Amino acid sequence: MTFDVTPTSHRLDDYGARGGYSTLEKVLRTMRPEEVTKEVAASNLLGHGGAAFPAGRKWGVIRLNDGIPHYLCVNADEGEPGTFKDRWILENAPHLLVEGMAITAYALQVRHAFVYIRGEFDLPWRRITAAVDEAYAAGWLGENIAGSGFSLDIVVYRGAGSYVCGEASGLLSSLEGKKGYPRNRPPRLTVRGLYQRPTVVNNVETISNVTGIVRDGAAAYKAIGTAKSPGTTLISISGHVARPGVYEVEYGTSFPRFIREEAGGVIGGLPLKCVIPGGISTKVLTAADIEPLTLAHESVTAAGSGLGSGGMVVIAEGTCMVRLLQVLVRFYHHESCGQCTPCREGMGWLHRIVDRIVEGRGEPDDIDRLIAISNANDGTTICGMGDAAGYATVGILAKYRHEFEHWIRHGRSMFDGRLEARGHEWPTPHREAALHG
Repeated sequence: MTFDVTPTSHRLDDYGARGGYSTLEKVLRTMRPEEVTKEVAASNLLGHGGAAFPAGRKWGVIRLNDGIPHYLCVNADEGEPGTFKDRWILENAPHLLVEGMAITAYALQVRHAFVYIRGEFDLPWRRITAAVDEAYAAGWLGENIAGSGFSLDIVVYRGAGSYVCGEASGLLSSLEGKKGYPRNRPPRLTVRGLYQRPTVVNNVETISNVTGIVRDGAAAYKAIGTAKSPGTTLISISGHVARPGVYEVEYGTSFPRFIREEAGGVIGGLPLKCVIPGGISTKVLTAADIEPLTLAHESVTAAGSGLGSGGMVVIAEGTCMVRLLQVLVRFYHHESCGQCTPCREGMGWLHRIVDRIVEGRGEPDDIDRLIAISNANDGTTICGMGDAAGYATVGILAKYRHEFEHWIRHGRSMFDGRLEARGHEWPTPHREAALHG
């Protein structure tokens, strides 16, 4: 998906000068819808929203020529903490997404498509809205595109800032004007999705890869990356790292080398403590854990975590994991939609227990309580939010239980005062964040 950024790369004239929309025109003139899906399936393009489900397999469920409406929804509700790669695409390459949507819509016989964008996004919303308007004005959207007989309308819909609406079925409920509650499945969304019609929901980065795959062919896409994780992926890296930002990396790149060389290593020359590899819903991996790993789904999954949504958070030695968990469970408690009892009540219990530990009132059984609540949430909620909070909690406790035990016994963090005693000075503005998780 390599895309060079310029000050005008978000505009149609810049995108057109790179050959923009020529692939869409080629598809409309020379390919049948099923041929597009076949090419995407052959590329083994994985979803980049978190689950890494093959896009071609999802598209293949849609039955063509069945006489009923089909819908395409692009999930731009990027709410996973630490993840900001889709925002980069929306700000810098929105026409890449629009063209990918048009090609996808043609493959799936979609007449109306939607971009569901996070309500807090301002510049990304303005950029994608302007790109859609430009595409209409140029005839790449609307009626009878390029004289092909294919018509497509795209609606950009702003959400209201609900984390749960990043889950596909919750997104569709919100798009229908209802509360953003996730739905029980089956039926799958590709059978009964938006307005109870067959619907494909894909992430921004996923759809942004479609144009290149169809233009260059599945074989070219699979020529890079690994056999199970072909192509490239965007990684948004933040935390205690020297060069935070968004990086496009080939699947199979060395995990530790990426942090040390591409992202500049840990700030202040401090040792690496651990990494949250794919958004806070993925389990932490220690510095020792990541040393033999590559940035490929099969590698990170085998280590007990995942690449998830591509949001990597680097954590330096000296960070208190109790305070870090406190931040995470506070977020989950706040964002629970409240539909499912295990999540609604469980998030609150996790939050209150960790708060009690931090206040110096922790009890010896609190660690086991946190684990028990996390296990009780696993697989008992409609969406994966309860599971995700449990993964984050159990993952931190499995690696750093001794930090929680110390705080419960002594009423304070084992790191309080230790950084200053060692003479470390955290570079501004990271110092406060590092001291308080």
